Amino acid sequence: MGQIKVVVRKDVAGAPEQVLARLGDYQGERSRSWPDNVSEYQVLAGGTGAGSRIAYRLQATRRRVRQIEATVSAPEPDTLVEADQNSSLRTSWQVTAGAGPALSTVTATTTWAGASGIGGFFERTFAPIGIRRLNGTVIDRIATGQE
Repeated sequence: MGQIKVVVRKDVAGAPEQVLARLGDYQGERSRSWPDNVSEYQVLAGGTGAGSRIAYRLQATRRRVRQIEATVSAPEPDTLVEADQNSSLRTSWQVTAGAGPALSTVTATTTWAGASGIGGFFERTFAPIGIRRLNGTVIDRIATGQE
């Protein structure tokens, strides 16, 4: 069993503080930013930034479904971390100044302890594809305000 790490990095319009605020708006912007394989999203506590608790159902594959219940923390001023309370899954959203004025770079880093054996092989091979798609969609939708 080894740790799996998936990183997605994209530049988006907006000052870092604005983009981080949109990412941390779990009641509003974030509730509309999930791709189709996320369902049953709800805010359990808070709703804005650190201290929030969110839950959702992640359809990883046709057969593989994960129930996520994440607690949000802000270990650094430019970072939100969503830590699943049911597993080792952690997603860190870091927003820094981008290459130009009014640009930000969003880096989503997701880690978890992968399975061993043949199941672990498939997890290490295919799960990163889904996580990249999920985090990329969230960033794209936060960047454009699309649902």
